[in-house]
Parts: sequence; structure tokens; C-alpha cells
Amino acid sequence: MAVPPDVALFGITQPIERTILDNQHRLAAMRVSLSRLEGVYLEAQEGDALVRRLIGADVISTALEQAVSNCVSELLTMQPGGGRAPALLAEALPRDLRLAARGVRQRTLYQHSIRTHGPTLSYVEQITAAGAEVRTSEELFERLIVCDRTVAFIPSVLSRSTEALVVRHPGIVQYLVRSFSHEWARSEPTLMHPGSTLDILTEEIRLAVLRLLVTGLPDKAIASQLGISLRSVANHVKRTSEMLGSRSRVELGFLLATRGIVEPPRGTRPGAGQEEVVVA
Repeated sequence: MAVPPDVALFGITQPIERTILDNQHRLAAMRVSLSRLEGVYLEAQEGDALVRRLIGADVISTALEQAVSNCVSELLTMQPGGGRAPALLAEALPRDLRLAARGVRQRTLYQHSIRTHGPTLSYVEQITAAGAEVRTSEELFERLIVCDRTVAFIPSVLSRSTEALVVRHPGIVQYLVRSFSHEWARSEPTLMHPGSTLDILTEEIRLAVLRLLVTGLPDKAIASQLGISLRSVANHVKRTSEMLGSRSRVELGFLLATRGIVEPPRGTRPGAGQEEVVVA
């Protein structure tokens, strides 16, 4: 029996149309679901832009030079590790003098050990004469550079020598500035006087060496943490051993602790943290 073509077409295409309609509903639901993630994605992208990785020594140097040279009000610098290489100081000096001439306030933190490093002392003398401020501390928690309290440079945990982080997130930058200010308040000014050199905090460095010795750190880790040479650590340990009459490193640590000459930092015990120390 003959069937009208339109009726036959309806019967054949109805299942297909039903499938298409179901897929259209699924597609619409997917679009709605993904549109709800758009805000989360954009927020994450913005966060990535506020904390950016710099890979490569040349890339880091260029970005740092550009940011520091463009400072208009304040430059904060924390440089652990003792005296700096003469080549780096020679490169930094003209730039820092130009910043001082423009009225940029410069505050720099070093470790006490730079007070016996001739090239660093010469650099400090020149920039302080131009108006910069320099202080030293027994230990510094990490390298840090902050420009105008808007951008900060910190090392990366992946590769300290070839990778750095540029931080522009206001909350993180403010946190870093507060950490710097806390360290600055507890550090010693380096006052320069005509015809004189900086005072050498030998006793304070010696006590710092002995405090770390009591915790069980090896000489190499102590030297790295205080920014002094391995030979200096050995000399401090040797002189103290002779003074107390100790015959071994263990006995020296015991005498230092029991006689109250030094006290290890709170929360430490002899031998604690040896495996955790990373020598740069």
C-alpha cells in the first residue's frame, strides 16, 4: 500500500531528530557548566601574571636591571652570603649612585661578614656617602629585592642560579616588605667615618658560629648560613676549643651548652636539622 512521502519521511527522520534534540540539550548544558568556570579561569590567569618565572641568568639580569633602574622612590635589597664579587659591585655602583642622585631611598641588608671584605666595604662607603643606608645582620633569611613596593624579585626553589620569581601581587609584596622591615630593625647600622673603617663584629660572629655548632651543624653549613669562609669557622671553633680545653667537637658543644656560653635557638637540639641544611 502506497504511503505519502511526507508521512514516510516523518517516520524515518523522527528518531534522528529526537537524537539531535537530545544532543542539543546536552550541548547547552555543557556550555552553561563551562561558562561558570570562566570566572575561575580568568582569576587564575591573573594570578599567574602577578607571579612570573624568569628562566636564564641573562633574562633575570635584564629584568632586574630594568626594574631597579626604573625605581622612583625606594629600593630595598637583602643580600645574604657575605662579600659580593668585585665585578658585581663595579656593575652595581654607577647604577646605585644614579638612583641616589635621583632621590631614591636605598636600604640594603648584608651579613656581618661583609665588614671584613674590602671590595664590599669600598662599595658601601661610596653609596652611604651618597645617601644610601646599609645595615648588617648575623643571618638573613633569603635574597630579596623590592622596587617601589610594587615589584619584588626572589629566588626560585627549583634552580637558584638560573631561575627567579617576579612578584607583583600586592599582598605578597607587602608581606615581603614587612619581613624586610622586621630584619632591618634588628640589624646593626654600618656608620662610615672619614679616615676609619667599619667596626668588625668579631665577637658576635664568633657567638653565632658557636650557637650553630651546638645545634650540630657541620662547619660547611655554618659558613654558608653566616656568609663567612670555612676557614673562619674553623678558626673560631679552634680558638674556643683551646680556651675551654675541649678535646673534641662533641665535648666542645657539650661545654658550650652546659656552661651557658651560648644557647641554641629555640626548638632545636644537638644534631637537629643537619639533613635539612642546603648549602648554596
